[in-house]
Amino acid sequence: MTILSPGNAIGRLRADRDILLARVTGLTEEQLDADYLVDSGPLGDFCRSLHDLIAHVLMWDEINLAVLTEAAAGRQHWSLDPRWEDPAVGRALNIGGVEAGRHLPASLLLHRSASVHDAIVADLSRFGEESWDSPGLGAVTQRVWTVPGNPAYWHAAIHLGQVPSIPPAAGRRP
Repeated sequence: MTILSPGNAIGRLRADRDILLARVTGLTEEQLDADYLVDSGPLGDFCRSLHDLIAHVLMWDEINLAVLTEAAAGRQHWSLDPRWEDPAVGRALNIGGVEAGRHLPASLLLHRSASVHDAIVADLSRFGEESWDSPGLGAVTQRVWTVPGNPAYWHAAIHLGQVPSIPPAAGRRP
């Protein structure tokens, strides 16, 4: 597997967030809560609205931020334990995260999402090439930010059917 550099990872994560924000900015709570068919992808068929999609992407960004924090400290996050790789367990986690998000206004989810996104970018920005490669930090980070069968570091774009076309070698380190 070719591991993207921290800069390329940040670029894709920012672009993914921009795609989500472009779709939801300016919509009312009622519009965000309205039925909206998102592209399922693996385990994504429980999102019934854009509000649900915000909650879903946020939940995984929060989990992945914790994975990144633990990996930088030389520890393994609970979500990397093989017991969490079971599709039924992943589905339950997804459903629970979206359900929890339904209890909050989308404006608060977007505020929380912005904070989490900023923390992810700040953490990734601190890693140089050497630290990215040495403890396998880049590999772990790319693994958790990759939806199976899709290019790394895209999530909302996958569910919105808007993953940019990227040439096979683009954004990859030699």
